[in-house]
Amino acid sequence: MVLVARPLTLSSGMTLENRVVKAAMEEQLAGTGQQPDERIERLYRRWGAGGAGLLITGHVMVDRRALAQPGDIVLDRASDLAAFRRWVSAAAPTPLWMQINHPGRVVLRDTGALALAPSATRVDIGTLSSFYPTPKPMTGADIDTVIERFATTAGLAQDAGFAGVEIHAAHGYLLSQFLSPLVNRRDDEWGGTLHNRARLLLRIVDAVHDRVKPGFGIAVKLNSADFQRGGFDVDDAGRVIEWLEGRVDFVELSGGSVEALATAGHTADDRTLEREAYFLDLAARLVDRTAVPLMLTGGIRRATVAERVIERGFALVGVATALAQHPELPQRWLAGEDAPVAPPRSALPSKLMRAAAVQAAVTGRLHALGHGKDCSP
Repeated sequence: MVLVARPLTLSSGMTLENRVVKAAMEEQLAGTGQQPDERIERLYRRWGAGGAGLLITGHVMVDRRALAQPGDIVLDRASDLAAFRRWVSAAAPTPLWMQINHPGRVVLRDTGALALAPSATRVDIGTLSSFYPTPKPMTGADIDTVIERFATTAGLAQDAGFAGVEIHAAHGYLLSQFLSPLVNRRDDEWGGTLHNRARLLLRIVDAVHDRVKPGFGIAVKLNSADFQRGGFDVDDAGRVIEWLEGRVDFVELSGGSVEALATAGHTADDRTLEREAYFLDLAARLVDRTAVPLMLTGGIRRATVAERVIERGFALVGVATALAQHPELPQRWLAGEDAPVAPPRSALPSKLMRAAAVQAAVTGRLHALGHGKDCSP
């Protein structure tokens, strides 16, 4: 039997029909009022029929004052749940989980978005750093508000029919900023030791548990490493996963941030990544250390690589860009085809601009699918 075709029962009681997960991508398809509209319904209708065992949305923001991109969807008490229910229906019968997020300091200066962070540490990407404002160090009241916003969004997601939420604590967004000793320079209960730096994530997970009903899925997306010297690394990830045991259905492992574009194959600490399944060798060090099911995402574009991920002990395989190019790819993998998908590439000389060009191409593909256009990938 194809390994990725095996079902998986999660601790919440939900059974996934197979191990292939459509991982989050930034769709940037918010309609009026930062709500989902018919474009995201068309896109998820394609993925819902594509054969994956689980779909995870692109990040949905918990605070409409703080958007990473102007096209981000928001779910809060001002949202119309009917639009979110239509999103869930479009993905059926595949279960749909909502990735929930707060960007923290990763907001663009010219949008006027609220930039919060554990400390007043600016994004450092060389000559492009000026695109990002100096963030406001969060007060205790700010932290309490963020915890409540995550719990509120999770509860509303359940009310709208989503089967679970994934709390985004990777890629340099707010919860990842708290975990990073390079960004989090606090000397109170929210900074210093790793346990203090992980306190916000753990409090949010517990607050979400308290807000939702039994049977609702909860996962966390975590960096296997930030790929910055002196930053959050694999041993830190291992300890955080230990603290999440018994609290979550699974942990998705990825890597990098806006300052170290590991998801585009580039690192800031000069570590070499795999050409496929970028984080496999690094993240595999965590598989044998925990009872928490782990999902690996990043650069997985063919069935033989997905099978290797499962063979190594990961419970789930996250696929992103390849499903933007070919939404029905899981069906082919489950049928035993290797069906490799070539990665999008750019010839621009700058690493940062190459990554931006590839991201723009992927986002353009998602927008085309959202408009019902099945143009060449």
